[in-house]
Amino acid sequence: MWLFNKKYPVDFNGFKDCHSHILPGVDDGVQKIEDSLLILKEYERMGISEVVFTPHIMEDVPNTPSDLRKRFAAFKEAYHGPISLHLAAEYMIDHHFEELLASGDLLTHGEGNHILVETSYFNRPSDMDRILFDLQSEGYEPILAHPERYMYMDLEEYGKLKDKGILFQMNLASLSGMYGTHVKQRAEYLMKNGHYDMAGSDIHRISMIQAYKAIRLKNGQSLPMPEHI
Repeated sequence: MWLFNKKYPVDFNGFKDCHSHILPGVDDGVQKIEDSLLILKEYERMGISEVVFTPHIMEDVPNTPSDLRKRFAAFKEAYHGPISLHLAAEYMIDHHFEELLASGDLLTHGEGNHILVETSYFNRPSDMDRILFDLQSEGYEPILAHPERYMYMDLEEYGKLKDKGILFQMNLASLSGMYGTHVKQRAEYLMKNGHYDMAGSDIHRISMIQAYKAIRLKNGQSLPMPEHI
């Protein structure tokens, strides 16, 4: 395959991908198990050590934790490589999420209470602050997925969210310009100011890996690595 044996400008050795859509056939991510295994094979060549599967859970994609756990267990039986695999989820902040929070059955990152959440790219949820507060009140630590992609946010709001203890996860492809120049500039700003707590691929298909080869970091920079997940 053309992806293999290519050099990467960024050192991914030991990297933990904390946001991915590799679990096949559960959302708008990878659909075939063969493609999922190909992605992990390329990850092995890159030196990535851990991957967290974070399938979408939202009103339009009403995955259930029980079904995702079963599918994840079946996938782990099919994968025989060295990468450590984990299951969590990416939750859209919507009315469905409030129901899930009330149920107490959420897929968290690792052994802790970290929850990966996202919003619409263009519209700020009217109850976003309350939901984030409710999450923290229940003992969860929210991770905001790809904040650089939210066009409604300004630099002041980023600072306010960080002051409230919200963790930020950067999409790797944002640094390559895959989502556009404006997103790339926001990602560079957030990275420069130390706002990111971790980075993830948010990979939906194997072709996205080529975007990682286009990442360029300034001297002395490295990808944000999660310290407490």
